Amino acid sequence: MADTDTVRRRKPESRTPATNEPGHDTASATEDSDVEEIIRPGFPPHSESRNGGKKKKAPKRRIEDEDESNPWLLDILRVISFLFLASCGLSYLISNGESFFWGMSHPPNYLQLEWWKSQLRGPIYLTPAELAAFDGTDESKPIYLAINGTIYDVSANRRTYGPGGSYHVFAGVDASRAYVTGCFAEDRTPDMRGVEEMFLPLDDPAVDNKYWTPEELKQLKRKEMEEALKKVNDALKHWANFFGKSKKYRFVGYVKRDKDWLKKEPVPKLCEAAGRGRTPRSPPEEEKKKH
Repeated sequence: MADTDTVRRRKPESRTPATNEPGHDTASATEDSDVEEIIRPGFPPHSESRNGGKKKKAPKRRIEDEDESNPWLLDILRVISFLFLASCGLSYLISNGESFFWGMSHPPNYLQLEWWKSQLRGPIYLTPAELAAFDGTDESKPIYLAINGTIYDVSANRRTYGPGGSYHVFAGVDASRAYVTGCFAEDRTPDMRGVEEMFLPLDDPAVDNKYWTPEELKQLKRKEMEEALKKVNDALKHWANFFGKSKKYRFVGYVKRDKDWLKKEPVPKLCEAAGRGRTPRSPPEEEKKKH
């Protein structure tokens, strides 16, 4: 008698099945051909017992999982982080500490599309009539102004140079004279003739004839004229440099005029506001005290 704890399993016997007789059941024949296989409790099934009772070693999934992971995702994150920090640092340097995120109020020219277009296109030439169309009344157009014959785009400060702005009188025109005289409404012209008068002293015959001979007075007036012309030139140069070196405004081109255009225009009179600053010529003693 077999042990009571023994489990009996039927195992197919390798023998030739019965002949095909009427009523013969193939499944029954298979079951009849099985033999008992003794399996003791605690032992693995026959598929494992053939290997000496040892379980097959599971594959090292941990190693495979590590190999099949996506380390390139981490690399991408590192690259993105580096580029972000580099961008912030570069923005800080270029904007002179204004922004880390390229939010500059007035980005440098090489970061502006219009600047690159102007570099490829070259300077434009506009007649005074054509320049007048860029005075800001048409919002689809930029705002241009000119000084000493050079045109600048001042659209970055539309509130000031556009309609209703405090310096709208300069938009769409070359008003070089007004920059020096301060007469914005009257002197919207590039004609600088006579502006030097604002820096010349007034003649006073009683004082002049008392302190200078006619020849001395002639030489003195020549010197005064040279100094006055220099002041006009320096004042105009100051404003020309203001626009030319500005980070907000962009060079556009030049005003196109006839070479002899000044000959066709009458000499402007010195505006009243500019003439108020003139005083009589001082005696030599007082002039020395001033210096």
